[in-house]
Amino acid sequence: MGFASGYLKKRALFPELIKEAPSENTGIVVVVPSFDEPEITLLLDSLAICDKPECGVEVIIVVNAPAGASRENLLNNLESIIKIESWKKEHPGCFFNVFVIDVTSVELEGWGVGLARKTGMDEALRRFSALSRPEGIILNLDADCKVKANYFTAVYNGMINRKDRSACSIYFEHPISGDKFSGSVYKAIVQYELHLRYYFQGVKFTGFPYVHHTIGSAIAVKAFSYMKVGGMNRRLAGEDFYFIQKLVPSGGFFNLNTTTVFPSPRSSFRVPFGTGPVISRLTRTNDDIMLTYNIEAFRDLKFLFSLIDKIFLTDYDDPGFFFIDLPEGLKQFIAIDEWIEKIREIKRNTSGIQSFRKRFFGWFNMFKIVKYLNSVHIQLMEKKPVNQCAYELLIATGKDFKSKNSSELLGYFRSLELAD
Repeated sequence: MGFASGYLKKRALFPELIKEAPSENTGIVVVVPSFDEPEITLLLDSLAICDKPECGVEVIIVVNAPAGASRENLLNNLESIIKIESWKKEHPGCFFNVFVIDVTSVELEGWGVGLARKTGMDEALRRFSALSRPEGIILNLDADCKVKANYFTAVYNGMINRKDRSACSIYFEHPISGDKFSGSVYKAIVQYELHLRYYFQGVKFTGFPYVHHTIGSAIAVKAFSYMKVGGMNRRLAGEDFYFIQKLVPSGGFFNLNTTTVFPSPRSSFRVPFGTGPVISRLTRTNDDIMLTYNIEAFRDLKFLFSLIDKIFLTDYDDPGFFFIDLPEGLKQFIAIDEWIEKIREIKRNTSGIQSFRKRFFGWFNMFKIVKYLNSVHIQLMEKKPVNQCAYELLIATGKDFKSKNSSELLGYFRSLELAD
């Protein structure tokens, strides 16, 4: 009986899917959802030229299809499987083993990237459980990604012998030039990635303590931690965001900036939101500039979070005293009854500032931040061009950067994360 036998019995969608036993030294398993990906061997080529880590590696590719997939989609799934098997034969000395799980014909409601990731990650957990290796690392990639040569060694060195680290978000960069995509696609991805990095720095500016990107193709988690939070969810999109929000409160989540994942900037409508749909919209409408959250929304959150220690230290029994001074957008977002009830509850259950802060941010977590940002931009604020907002944030944080050019801003925002 392995350490994950109880979880697998209750939560896994399938019984054992890979009959070949894992090698004894397996320490990393990469999970790759694949739907309509006839060029998936480009990912395998990228992984094959990586530096070999000090453990065995497996790659599990979950070929799947949602209900209503076209005949062309299904033929591309078949083509991808044939190409993977040919690639394996052409690379007999490769340092990792590749397994294909074909669930294209499985009839299960809600098939999408969430269920595909779950299928692969549960199977990875099963293999680590068989090896009694709870510290084994489950990596997530997408079929259209490429990675830096030190991908495996950086993840291994950053996690395997660190008991204080349970999961991470891996640094990423979208390609922003080249000849594989049109100029409009590269222009759009600059806008979108700048939005992601502006959002990251904006949340950091507020004083929120758990700032991480939530890119599904750039997540690593130890097997035991994956099991402990109940595994991957089944969402059709946004599965990465919700999964990370389960991991963060359990502790040990960090940002790994010593390697790079290169997600594709291609347009797509296979999920309702995320990179693909945004690029499709920007290129279809010829929008030169993407709109993003107004910096004032982040300033208001910064003011709220600056009150936390004062709220804990005050002798006033009525938290409504602080509610009066909140910015209007927050007062419209949080009902006063909810505010009073939550602050009293948090104070009753904490005895020090650190525990009070932890519990406060357990309530006003990333879910609530995103809901607030969306709410305040419907009711009170207007979104602004992302290059303008990014420039204003740099000024607000005391950075000496003069350009409002989106590409130059993106380069600078990338450097800020790498410097952390």
